[in-house]
Amino acid sequence: MKYGELNLGQIEAVVNKLGGMDGVERFLSGETVVKMLDRVFPTWKTIKLGTHKDALALESALKDADFQILDWANDIMGKPAFTLASEETSIDLVTATVAELGFTRSSGYNAICGRIRELGYELCPAEVGPQLRFQYKDQPLGKLLVIAMEAIASSLDAIFDPRAVLNVFYVEHNDGGQGLSTLYGGPGDVFNPDVRFVFVRRKSSTTL
Repeated sequence: MKYGELNLGQIEAVVNKLGGMDGVERFLSGETVVKMLDRVFPTWKTIKLGTHKDALALESALKDADFQILDWANDIMGKPAFTLASEETSIDLVTATVAELGFTRSSGYNAICGRIRELGYELCPAEVGPQLRFQYKDQPLGKLLVIAMEAIASSLDAIFDPRAVLNVFYVEHNDGGQGLSTLYGGPGDVFNPDVRFVFVRRKSSTTL
């Protein structure tokens, strides 16, 4: 049995949620479609993108402000996949833990990103990582935020483990100060339910 870890009580609960055996039959026939209830998260922070002419200028600004940029973050900022907005613009950021996104256990990065999109939000442009670090000067001690983004391959990781080259930014404030670094962001890399992600609220379209 594919889901042999389910006990009889859990199976009964699923059947009850579907409305009994009649509901199960309607679901299996396609007559009933189960959809996840929308989870609405408030805008947490609005930041600016496109404030620097290139990645080197943004990196210099971070260093001048005494933020720590670890080697992995510095490496992916130099990759072609890391781009900056061509003009200054504002972006609304949202945060949620893996659990708040609806997962009850540790989940893979691809599944987490898929859930974010499914709920009507967007992944962050890669620029959000260093820009959030630069603009989030009051980050509380002990707090870590992972940037939900299209992962970028780090050549530093390839030296040690060619299977784990995809990286995503995170911003952290620890005893050593406020820094920007990366975590593995491959399809199978998992995150605990209490890990908090940052993602983007879609801009509402207006009709004239």
